[in-house]
Amino acid sequence: NATGNILENKELLQSLNKTKEKSATITNSLEESRKLGEDLDKERNDYLPLAKHGSKLFFVISDLAKVNNMYQFSLAAFLRLFQRNLERTDINRGSSQDRTLSLAKSQIRMAYNYVTRSLFKSDRLMFAMHLAHGMFPKKIPDNEWEHFIGLSVADVKEIRTLPSWVNEERSYDVSAFKTNFSQLFSNLRFDDESWSHWNSINDCELHFPEDKHLTLFQQILVIQAFRPDRLESAMKQFSCDLLGIKDISPETLNLRKLYTKETISTEPILIIISPGADPSAELRDLAIEITGKDRYSEIAMGQGQMQIALDLLKKCSSQGSWLCLKNLHLVTSWLSTLEKELNALKPHKDFRLWLTSEIHPKFPTILLQSSIKITYEAPPGVKKNLLRTFEIWTPDEFSKGSVARSQTLFVLAWFHAIVQERRKYIPQGWTKFYEFSQADLRASYEIIHRLCERAGRQSSGEIQWNYIHGLFDQAVYGGRVDNPIDTDVLRSYLIQYFNAAIIGGAKGLKTRLASNINLPNSTELHDYKKICDELNDEDTPSLFGLPANIERSAQRMNSTQIINSLKILQRTDVEVQKFDKDKWSALLTPLLNLWKKLNQDVDLLKLRVQPPVEDGSLSPIQSFLQLERYNGIQLVQTIHENLASLSKVIRGISLITNEIQEYAKDLLQNETPQTWQDRWEGPTDSLQYLRAVVSKAKAMQQIITSIKDQDIFSQTINLSDLFRPDTFLNALRQQTARATKQPMDTLVLNTSWSGELKHGKNISIKITGLQLEGCLFDGGRLSESAPDSPSVNAFPACYIAWIPRDNAQQETREIISLPVYFSADRDKIVTRLNVPCGSDKDKWLQCGAALFLKNF
Repeated sequence: NATGNILENKELLQSLNKTKEKSATITNSLEESRKLGEDLDKERNDYLPLAKHGSKLFFVISDLAKVNNMYQFSLAAFLRLFQRNLERTDINRGSSQDRTLSLAKSQIRMAYNYVTRSLFKSDRLMFAMHLAHGMFPKKIPDNEWEHFIGLSVADVKEIRTLPSWVNEERSYDVSAFKTNFSQLFSNLRFDDESWSHWNSINDCELHFPEDKHLTLFQQILVIQAFRPDRLESAMKQFSCDLLGIKDISPETLNLRKLYTKETISTEPILIIISPGADPSAELRDLAIEITGKDRYSEIAMGQGQMQIALDLLKKCSSQGSWLCLKNLHLVTSWLSTLEKELNALKPHKDFRLWLTSEIHPKFPTILLQSSIKITYEAPPGVKKNLLRTFEIWTPDEFSKGSVARSQTLFVLAWFHAIVQERRKYIPQGWTKFYEFSQADLRASYEIIHRLCERAGRQSSGEIQWNYIHGLFDQAVYGGRVDNPIDTDVLRSYLIQYFNAAIIGGAKGLKTRLASNINLPNSTELHDYKKICDELNDEDTPSLFGLPANIERSAQRMNSTQIINSLKILQRTDVEVQKFDKDKWSALLTPLLNLWKKLNQDVDLLKLRVQPPVEDGSLSPIQSFLQLERYNGIQLVQTIHENLASLSKVIRGISLITNEIQEYAKDLLQNETPQTWQDRWEGPTDSLQYLRAVVSKAKAMQQIITSIKDQDIFSQTINLSDLFRPDTFLNALRQQTARATKQPMDTLVLNTSWSGELKHGKNISIKITGLQLEGCLFDGGRLSESAPDSPSVNAFPACYIAWIPRDNAQQETREIISLPVYFSADRDKIVTRLNVPCGSDKDKWLQCGAALFLKNF
């Protein structure tokens, strides 16, 4: 609205000048903003790989919940870890690429240490391998990883002639390696002398032939095929090299260090304990030192304790005291209430809530994720076990009474330590984990106390050892054991330790308890503690009566468990209730292709078979073999129908049904459908199951064909070819009973390695397909394994026959009845075979000697 001469309008000119200045300022600001944006974009792009790396790392860690519900980690905790990593690194040092690389490496190390302290020791190597696979996919090609964890779908053709240095029992695994990596197998030239030398070295994972060019993971595959007794060590070495860590176990974390560096008042500390472990004493001592005795409370949770716990929670949180709620696995249904109370709290800065729990599948996820977690396991070893027992017994409890009483109590502590620590070697030590506990120790203490009191009132003063043997065997420790072989082992320990030759009382010793251990003629507890102090921290196999090469067997079994867990981690989170064609196709097509390969050049799918006619024309063995063939072919055809229906659904030419959805649910998780297991109980892994079914069905077809040309008893029967070898042995027993006109229950199974068993009309047949673990056998008698002996050996073919008990060999002292298991897991028994052993049966019982069928 300016009027007059614009050039003389000062107000207008000032306004225009101000506008011009503002425009210049805005232009400069926009330019600065643009440059700042470019700098931010550049910096963001520089750190984008690190962000992606962190995201990937979090999801790799999140997979652990598939293995154990307690392994839950929150995003908030991971972000704090990520931030801590950034703060610890000098961001001005080196180029952005170097900084990003350095941060990525330290991020893995920090995350590994943070997570592994929350894992049990047995799961740490599994996590290390999973982390290596997830974060370094270029170092571990998919086909190599699938072979490693047993998800390869190749149709394995067994090698007929192995290199001379290869143990026969490695035949299938070596063949699988050659099938999946034929070019690599050829390049490595396993017939070279250098491989024979490599195989003879104990730590072979560190001494590969220099002229053989293998990646780090290919070295793992070679060891898996040829030397599985070193696979666990090889995986440790591989994980440490790839992850940049010194050891798969994190540095020892005590509760004081945890409290000082990481705990806050709003975050509970959850201590996940193993059975028998109790951190209460250590936590109590720390609390008294930090807060004082009056400001620490603990409650063992159970029925009727919930409201008391909530009242104490409110009181301690407001006062800044410490509270420990123990054994939360006993009150999982109440934990949602605890979560609500925790969310409503406004705690004092000095308040700390400590929780302890064993593993429980229903432990709430939110509480797990919102807690700092550490695992607490009882220190391993007989020495530590004895010391824990002597912390429970007071000097007065131990010393009152006679010398024989104190010696017997020490032997009890020793026996308790032996049976507990033997669990380290499952399934060769015990076939399963038995919950031998402090309750057993207390009950045994009372039994010994009363028997010693009774002995003191008698003139002879002798302790009734048979009472101890019977009560410990039938009621206390033996009451937890449900495997007859394990019962025999337990009984052998009782007889070995609790006797007058070991416990001489004031009369003096006759026999040592163990090598270099003499029981003192004293009632004083400190005299017996001296024995513990002199023991080695590391146990030797001989303490348990186990073979010198037990570590080889332990490595094989540990590796198998780790691979099984890795297989679980590999499972894709597929919503089975919702059919997703693309996902189902991607996951199931490899299995369908394997089934197709297995049935190539085989007429099993086209055969039309009828069940054997029960008209008395067939002998029991003929009837069994015909029925075995019929059931095998029927199972193959049933599986084929199921997979064909599934294939049609995936291809979109058929609708999904409840039945298809049911077995698809299992197959998507690499598990064998229950409907198949109902027909024949085989491997739980679906790929192994398919291979085993076709292999056994083909073998039965060949057996039926061959017996048309010759008598079945002139052939060698491979027990591992049969679906039901236990039924075969019963059929042989029944046929023998008919031929000899003897009652079946009077017949016993006998064996021979020197020729057929001839006892009148008894029927003898030659069997093979067995493997031996725990000792060696040359066809003459059992012998001890050397430290460098293979953990598993092929068992020589032998003749078996059911003969009248009266005709059986009377020299039972020279023979042990070894169990024959369906698999190396030792979870199901087929029969027992008599094997020459010498005079000391208990020696072979304690070493875990056993036979099992050759696995696929």
